[in-house]
Amino acid sequence: MAESAQFDNVLSLGKLLVEELGLDKSVDTLGRWMAHYIAELIRSAESASEEDRYEKRSQCASAIIELWAHHTVMPKESRPFRDFEPILRALDSLDPDKVASRYYESIREKAAKDEKNTESAAWLETADGVDYTARLLIRFCLACAARDVVDKSKEWVVLAEAAGAADDGYRKIVRIVSHEAELTDDEATPDEDRKEIENRIKRLDSFSNLAKLLSGRLKAKLCVIDNESEGTETRHPIAP
Repeated sequence: MAESAQFDNVLSLGKLLVEELGLDKSVDTLGRWMAHYIAELIRSAESASEEDRYEKRSQCASAIIELWAHHTVMPKESRPFRDFEPILRALDSLDPDKVASRYYESIREKAAKDEKNTESAAWLETADGVDYTARLLIRFCLACAARDVVDKSKEWVVLAEAAGAADDGYRKIVRIVSHEAELTDDEATPDEDRKEIENRIKRLDSFSNLAKLLSGRLKAKLCVIDNESEGTETRHPIAP
């Protein structure tokens, strides 16, 4: 029974791949060939006699899993995550769960080790917090940009996981986007997410306060400049 259920999961993945590859009006010969090949294997496996069933199903399942393993190099119009790819690349580089900082990492690390002044050390720690929070904000923007394609991508993720296909990194990023959407939607928040939300609010408030501090100093600077300009006597170019 378990083996039959697993094959059904692989079959569902294969059928969706065939649907994506079977572009009737496309000039993509390779894509159409792959679609017909997988579709034929599926038909053969589903209609196989008791005697041939195991062999046909094994051949079919292997071909589907092998095709999925190469989904990133499938014809562009047929790739499962084609609409998600630019966002996937950006989100992967902006993953806040990564330890590495994004801006001036090596310089900040050296400065933090060498710094003995307590106030300076505090500002360097604040810089690390800003780095993290900035990535959260950018990831939120990109997650919003991905809302229109995330549902289709989640379907691929569910099918690939159920089929036991190897994770090539795409599924992790889709889960990040889905989680981001769940944290910021209007639905009730599970208890396990509450701590994360509270931590984000704290970081964002600190980020906002720091931004207001810098904005205030820059506005004050403009006031000084304006006052100095108004206090300067305008002289005629040829006056002595």
